[in-house]
This record gives sequence, C-alpha cells and structure tokens, in this order.
Amino acid sequence: MAKVARRWSQRVTRESDALDLSKGVFTGKDPKRIAASLKRSAERSRRRKADPFRSALSMLTFYINRAGKNLPAERRRTLMRAKDELRRQFGRAPARKQTRPSRRGCSR
Repeated sequence: MAKVARRWSQRVTRESDALDLSKGVFTGKDPKRIAASLKRSAERSRRRKADPFRSALSMLTFYINRAGKNLPAERRRTLMRAKDELRRQFGRAPARKQTRPSRRGCSR
C-alpha cells in the first residue's frame, strides 16, 4: 500500500493550483503586506476558478482553518486583520461582527 502524505494542506498552500503565492506570505507580521501579496497573486493568476477577491480570501481562510489549534493567538489576530485588509483593498464591505445569541429568556 502506498504511503499517505501527512501534510496535504501544507502542499496545497505551497503548490496551489489556483494561486502562485510568494514564499512565506502567511508568516509576515503586517496584515497589509499579507493582503497585498494575496491580492497580487490572485490578480495575476490565470488558473483560478473564481474572481480574484474570492480566490485570495479563500486561500487565507484555508490557511487559518487548516492551522487550527496550532496557530498562536497573535498569528490568528494578524491573519484575521489581513482578511479585513484584503476586503478593504478590494473595495468590499467589511465583515459584520458576529454576535452570540443572548441566553436570556432561554428555558432550561
């Protein structure tokens, strides 16, 4: 039986078929630079299936989700700010803040 690749998500990030990402794009500390790099990659790509905004945002979300619990809080904050910056750079509306439903009046 063939050996199964353990880090398929790392390979997807490194060798994305849709975007040619700059090396270390997700390790930067400046959300504006992360967003600008993703935007540049998405706009230059001719292999993507969706519009540049969706491709860039999808790649960033994929990276955040696949890192999961191993992503330190500070890195997660930086990457979430990069998502907001990406929306700003593409001229999209900022994400709405998600609020948790109130438990008042909840019968338990």
